[in-house]
Amino acid sequence: MSEPRVTVGQDEAGAGRGEKEAKSAPLKQPSNEASRPGQLGLHPGSPLPSAEPSPSPSAEGSGLLSLPWEMVARIASHLPAQCVITVLPQVCHALGNVGKDSTAWQLRARRLTGPRASFPVGPRDGFDWPSACLEMEELIACWTGQGERAAREAEQAEREREVERAQERERDREALAEEGIGEWEEVEEGRPQVDEGVEEVGFQVEGVMAVPWDGEELMEEGDPRLQPPAAAEAMMEEERDDEQGFLEAIEVEERVGVLADRDGQDYIAGPRLGREGERNGSSRAPSPPPALERLSLPSGHIAEVNSVLLVGGDGAVCASGSRDRNVNLWDLRDGGSTGRLLHTLGGQGLFSTHKGWVWCLAARGPLLASGSFDSTVRLWDLGAQGAERGLIRARAAVLCLALPQKDVLLAGTYDKKVSVYDTRVAEPLVKSLRLHSNAVLCLVADEQYILSGSKDRTVVIYDRRAGKTLQKLQLSSYLLSMCYSDSEVWAGDNRGMLHAFSMQAGFFKPLSQFDVGHTSLVTGIHRSPGSLYTCSADRTIKVHLPCSPPRTLCTLHHQAGVNGLSVEAGVLAIASGEMCVEVWRARR
Repeated sequence: MSEPRVTVGQDEAGAGRGEKEAKSAPLKQPSNEASRPGQLGLHPGSPLPSAEPSPSPSAEGSGLLSLPWEMVARIASHLPAQCVITVLPQVCHALGNVGKDSTAWQLRARRLTGPRASFPVGPRDGFDWPSACLEMEELIACWTGQGERAAREAEQAEREREVERAQERERDREALAEEGIGEWEEVEEGRPQVDEGVEEVGFQVEGVMAVPWDGEELMEEGDPRLQPPAAAEAMMEEERDDEQGFLEAIEVEERVGVLADRDGQDYIAGPRLGREGERNGSSRAPSPPPALERLSLPSGHIAEVNSVLLVGGDGAVCASGSRDRNVNLWDLRDGGSTGRLLHTLGGQGLFSTHKGWVWCLAARGPLLASGSFDSTVRLWDLGAQGAERGLIRARAAVLCLALPQKDVLLAGTYDKKVSVYDTRVAEPLVKSLRLHSNAVLCLVADEQYILSGSKDRTVVIYDRRAGKTLQKLQLSSYLLSMCYSDSEVWAGDNRGMLHAFSMQAGFFKPLSQFDVGHTSLVTGIHRSPGSLYTCSADRTIKVHLPCSPPRTLCTLHHQAGVNGLSVEAGVLAIASGEMCVEVWRARR
């Protein structure tokens, strides 16, 4: 696909003629008008690249650069963000300044999120507008309509099941029809079939069966009049034809399908495609392939997957922790619809990764930590084929982990504590903090602050440098998942609600809470400047723009509850209650 072109002059064909005239004409001193600052705010004599000269406003007021700066910025806001960031700076210095104007990016963000939404939800100081707009545009391009495609796939699967059920009904009908005919024909041991409890009338002679028949003569066995009446037989044949036609219609619909465009208009598929992809009837361009592909990792666990984590920086490796006590590493770089199992982590003398359910995972660089109900945290070196690097013994089940720095590990446990460990020493425990009155369920941190959520419905902010608790907020529900990036904290609670907070200079402030449609526990959440992902025990995964209120782009319905998610480099992985891990990524 060619890069977008930006026309900055009025008559490109006259450029060559202008150069010839310039060579023959005598040199003139620049006029006062030319020496004044331009409308784009350029200073006199500001250097421009000689290889790519920038056009200047023409005297007649034509051309893009002669327009007011506000109009140029508004025009640029309708170009793709990728074009503004990478292409315009190569056109000229003036257009490159468009990418440095925060007002232009705010106009773009407003158009993406909608005029009634507030964006960003948190503080605006230092906010990365270009990255946020670029990410939102990519998110909209990839995920808009993905839910409808998934729903169509589910409908197709349902049609296949309906075909199987219809075929089963047809087999049952045929079996019943055979039994119905047998009531007239079958003779067991020289006796006609009669209902139990009904007095039998008639007699049997060898080769002949006779019964009273409204005063008519006795009929020999095999007489056509012993068969069902012709009208009844014709009716049964008609029903079979209808049933066969119904099955054929279902099969055709299952193969061809019913397509709907984005405006909600239904288009029934016409004649089937030939070998060359041409329709016999009216032609219509085929729908483009979806921007995302879905990978279902092979069955590597024998129990529910509780946690999932993408590692490596580019979403190429996925770690999964399960109630089967194992942690698996998956390679997602191979092509195809499935990943490849690299390792099942385990130490010397271990039959499994842990001796209890694996409940949480955390990683930083090559270090991977796994927390378990066996009250331990095990450390693994991803740079050494997943070799065991260390063991940390806690005093209760480990429910959440965080690695805010290279050698600092935080663990939230069932015994209401947040513990700080140094992974480099033999006795790793640095400090154990009793911040809550119930189990610690979620945990995020940076180099200075620790934020923890508990089943006691509180959120605590602890300053590691000052060694004291800064704030303790009481909520009406308890948080199960939390994400902290830049100055915003997003969390999901046990009622299906999302909570947004701001975090600046140690001051933690609740901003708002949102109902995005989840009806049960929000088990996973990921927020970045331009994206928001959530999953729930209500069997759904939702993709949103992180504005107030969030704009939901897609809802994916799963067959079982979703226990967690991880997002890295545009790759989404979910932990399923069906003993599997599913991944969505850009189609290659």
